[in-house]
Amino acid sequence: MEEEYIRLIFGLKLKQIRTEKHLSLFGLSKLTNISKSYLNEIEKGKKYPKTDKIALLSQVLDVPYDNLVSLKLDKNLAPLGEILQSKILKEIPLDLFGIQEADLIDIISNAPAKVNAFISTLIEIAQNYNLSRESFFLAALRSYQEAHNNYFEEIEQSVEKFVKAYQINQKEKIKSSDLEEILVEEFNYNIIENGLANYNNLNEIRCVYIPKTKTLLLSKSIDESQKTFIYAKEIAYNYLKLKERLYTFSWIKFETFDQVLNNFLASYFAGALIIPKNAIEKQLKKFFKLEKWNSELFNDMIYKFTDSPETYYQRLTNILPKTFHFKNLFFLRFTNKNNLNRYKLSKELHITQQQPPTANETHEHYCRRWISIDLLNKVQKNEVTTGVQISEYPDNELKYLVISSATPDPFKENHNRSVSIGLLISPLLISKLNFLNDEQIITKKVGVTCERCPITSCEVRVCEAIELQKKAENEAIAKTVQQIIKDFS
Repeated sequence: MEEEYIRLIFGLKLKQIRTEKHLSLFGLSKLTNISKSYLNEIEKGKKYPKTDKIALLSQVLDVPYDNLVSLKLDKNLAPLGEILQSKILKEIPLDLFGIQEADLIDIISNAPAKVNAFISTLIEIAQNYNLSRESFFLAALRSYQEAHNNYFEEIEQSVEKFVKAYQINQKEKIKSSDLEEILVEEFNYNIIENGLANYNNLNEIRCVYIPKTKTLLLSKSIDESQKTFIYAKEIAYNYLKLKERLYTFSWIKFETFDQVLNNFLASYFAGALIIPKNAIEKQLKKFFKLEKWNSELFNDMIYKFTDSPETYYQRLTNILPKTFHFKNLFFLRFTNKNNLNRYKLSKELHITQQQPPTANETHEHYCRRWISIDLLNKVQKNEVTTGVQISEYPDNELKYLVISSATPDPFKENHNRSVSIGLLISPLLISKLNFLNDEQIITKKVGVTCERCPITSCEVRVCEAIELQKKAENEAIAKTVQQIIKDFS
């Protein structure tokens, strides 16, 4: 057992026993002649007392010595013990949010019963919603991105240094061959085209990296844009010296949070390399001055840098909050199988606050009035279908300009995917986007899910607003009970 875990458990038990005896630290210090500061460090898991002091504490607190040193916790503290023993505190990226592990231990030791109840609640929620280790890590990553408005100056500067050092011409669309040469010549890569051809169960995997031989095996189905992005990510892993990494794209599973974080950092680097900051800023400023929305022109803006709408939309989530100060925005990626009326929200990001909609883990039906879902049913083979809509949420009176592009899913046969970016309509947005006044942009009242939608006359509703009805029924019952109490008072 790790010494740290043993110290923490002893400290938690000592504090629990002391408080049950209604003793303060000062009082226990008086009874034992052990300094108050030393007892405090014991209870916080920073010190472990010698045998003679444990014997003294055992005698004063009237607790058997063996019980005091045992690692077994009672039911009130058992979940805390499991959390501490699982090393989850070391896996949570506390440092990214300016939190030290010692701070969290202090919180736990100061209110173990309350923290225990909180942790037990989280565990129960995770079990009920079938949240995986990967889901937890990805949620932590989203929080990290959102805390930084999804803009990371250090990576932007690293890309600029790389471009200068390797004389990359960013005035033209970057080609995979340019990056392949760097991987081979500078980082000693062995790249095998069609290297996954003999593995039939890897149809959805685009590449596999073998670290021992620096071999990169590519799928035969990847296109030029995907290959360029893969090469850019591999360059990022090497140029940024990211050691903890994933060896497949798309990922299969994450073992540690560092893998999750480094995968994101490498992807950010790749996006910034393929779509230069200055170029997209200039492009957007020009586009925002248009009096009318133009889907074809927007597609041309994507194609200038890449054939992947998702790469472009992800880059928008970096640039719009930083350069244009549009910080109330969301990014969504939906997927669905052809001819099936089920839609999966497979990726999301919310800057500043939780903008609607958010992923729903209870298998409810997402609103069919969203343009991101509507476009999935209009996808044309080998084409990008782009549209725009103003989405109005009647329950909170918020309006969003939502731009969405849909394509056949490049990773799954007979599937489509759409990517969308939503911008809260505010005085700032109105002042900078001239085409917001375009009468051709359709405004639709939307909900989040059919089960919770207040819109009564909806032509595409999949099911009744059962969750909303339950809420109304409970509110009516509560109101009746209040009236009864008032009548009989």
